[in-house]
Amino acid sequence: MQANIQHLTSHFRISKLSGFILGVLIYVMLTLAVLFWYQDDVEQMTWADREVFNHKIISQYTLNSGINQQQVLDRLGSPDITAAKQQGNTLYQVLYYRTHRDTPDGITTTAECTALLFKNRQLIAIGESAVLQYQAVRGSAD
Repeated sequence: MQANIQHLTSHFRISKLSGFILGVLIYVMLTLAVLFWYQDDVEQMTWADREVFNHKIISQYTLNSGINQQQVLDRLGSPDITAAKQQGNTLYQVLYYRTHRDTPDGITTTAECTALLFKNRQLIAIGESAVLQYQAVRGSAD
């Protein structure tokens, strides 16, 4: 009888440990799934979180990766400021996304944003280069 009790006690400890380990593994897997597959919703972010998010995503963009305007809009949402210029059959659009705050006055300026320049909806410049190229397009005659 005492041997049966020891056997049951031993079996219960192993089952309890296995259950704990299984629970921890499930928790870790669910946490990783949320972190890797959950898309951030920029519309639900605070302005401070959105600035950090915009900076993080824009810093990952490269000009040779073939990024189009719709991909940017899908990932970053609506821009804070935008401008466009049609030149013949070519459309230039610059989208400004706020990436930092200079003055906490409630007004977003281009100085607080990172510019993304698109030519016929394909990304061609980022940052100060985008601003300079767009200014050159705006200043040139049609």
